[in-house]
Amino acid sequence: MPNVAAIAPRLYVDSADLERVSRLLDAGVVHGVTTNPTILERGGRTAAEIPDLYARWAAEGAKEIFFQTWGTGRAELLRNAEMIRGLGDRVAVKVPATAEGFAAASALVSSGATVLVTAVYSVAQALAAASIGAHYIAPYLGRLRDGGVDGDALIPKMQAVCAGSATNVLAASLRSPDDITSLRLAGVPYFTAAPDVLDQLLFHAVSDSSAAEFEAAMGRIGA
Repeated sequence: MPNVAAIAPRLYVDSADLERVSRLLDAGVVHGVTTNPTILERGGRTAAEIPDLYARWAAEGAKEIFFQTWGTGRAELLRNAEMIRGLGDRVAVKVPATAEGFAAASALVSSGATVLVTAVYSVAQALAAASIGAHYIAPYLGRLRDGGVDGDALIPKMQAVCAGSATNVLAASLRSPDDITSLRLAGVPYFTAAPDVLDQLLFHAVSDSSAAEFEAAMGRIGA
């Protein structure tokens, strides 16, 4: 079994729902915030709001904030990535795992940017990301399953081929707490999930009932 203790786990919130992201950051249970164009659109946000989102989440305590660059070629990807990098020192640039994306990611890494290669769907792509020194790769567990691929087996292999490099898996498209815990037990260190999934991760009915019993007992003993 992989040495899961070698890298401390981290949770990120994958959302642009301002109220729910703020609540999780305020609680101190997530390391940062991940977004992509789809998530921004779903949250009712626009590209023009990216600087304000960064400023808000940084002020609320996010240690890393991920925005995805865009464009059809390397030059355009790099140009938009530079805008993202200019937001501040807590920003990380997401780059899609395409041929042009890998070229842009390599240039960004060489210039000192924190880079996540996203939408990684093969072990070979994970190896390529590790070879250029990307800090993170983001495979999508739910989408792999939707496509008939055993993501629970594939994603730990991605982490394994990154061993000894600066690259680690930041697993995405996680639809339940069990998705997170099973990947962690297989050696994956980092996870991003929607607020609903993170809320489920923090909840157990017996924990809540035990807390209620403790409160009642404290009332009986005069607190």
